[in-house]
Amino acid sequence: MAAPREAPERRPFGRRFLTDPARLFQHNAWDNVEWSEEQEASARSKVQENSSQLLPQDKQEEYEVNAKRYWDDFYKIHENGFFKDRHWLFTEFPELAPNRNPSQNGDSVHEFGNKEESNNEGLGSCENGHCSLETRGENQLNLIKITPKICAKDLAAQKYSELNHSDGDYPGSSASYRILEVGCGAGNTVFPILQTNNDPGLFVYCCDFSTTAVDLVQNNAEYDSSRCFAFVHDLCNDQSPFPMPDKSLDVVILIFVLSAILPEKMQCIVNRLSRLLKPGGMILLRDYGRYDLAQLRFKKGQCLSDNFYVRGDGTRVYFFTQDELDDLFTTAGLEKIQNLVDRRLQVNRGKQMTMYRVWIQCKYRKPAAPPL
Repeated sequence: MAAPREAPERRPFGRRFLTDPARLFQHNAWDNVEWSEEQEASARSKVQENSSQLLPQDKQEEYEVNAKRYWDDFYKIHENGFFKDRHWLFTEFPELAPNRNPSQNGDSVHEFGNKEESNNEGLGSCENGHCSLETRGENQLNLIKITPKICAKDLAAQKYSELNHSDGDYPGSSASYRILEVGCGAGNTVFPILQTNNDPGLFVYCCDFSTTAVDLVQNNAEYDSSRCFAFVHDLCNDQSPFPMPDKSLDVVILIFVLSAILPEKMQCIVNRLSRLLKPGGMILLRDYGRYDLAQLRFKKGQCLSDNFYVRGDGTRVYFFTQDELDDLFTTAGLEKIQNLVDRRLQVNRGKQMTMYRVWIQCKYRKPAAPPL
């Protein structure tokens, strides 16, 4: 008989939803919002409706084959003007900050994004099926200093040809703390880390499926090749090389990335990333949860398979449960440190709109090597 599932974790801190409409629009956001049975039933009904008509198999294959082109087009259109700088990173993931405390677990995590949101009316944005959670804070980094410098694909090929892992000769080989962000986009995670964490032993790798996205990172005025290495990488291709050897990373970051991948390929990808971690290293994830606003907004004819959709621009997105993510990480040999759901209410006071967001945040650690 299978062991019973653990009860879902809830955030230990957070402000509760205010039901008084007069007070509601004086505030921007509430975290740890409790959903009523009626609200959850309504969300389930909307998902059943918008997934009742699946795209034909030939169209699904077309979106898979052309996935890179769709993401390249996305970044050509938006550059780095859509997803905002993730200033909440160091509150939610102190492992990325200076004076990190590796023993800190997820139980103290709270106030996701509240500091930014309290200073801004926007509360994220939804465009073409992309719903971003970040907002532009008062101290937003200036990431749009782009000059035509180098081609990501050419640089990656040159660097790979110079690598010799067996001799320890690879970018960041002398670093004492190595972070990899997978799906780096235009650098909205990488650059806050580099600017905030001045640890001389830090080295940050970042990769993306999109050549256009990696070009944006490499051509940014903040890009420092002595502390960072950006490269194009296809996670779904087992033969696509990483610039670092197995068991060399302290942290792997997955922020709204795993959800963009074909569900049947997710396990192999998590397995590969797990092999890159040192014993004691961690994967940090933030991604879309089941019944998020973005899922409920899809129309009939955009569903590829259960909880997996294609947006109007051809990019795809999956909506997770906690159990699904736990299965992926534990099957890869990682142990759970944190797996929580964050149900939030966001309010656009200008438009007097309420938006219910659902995200899942996880931390999973590679077991420490047994003593000899």
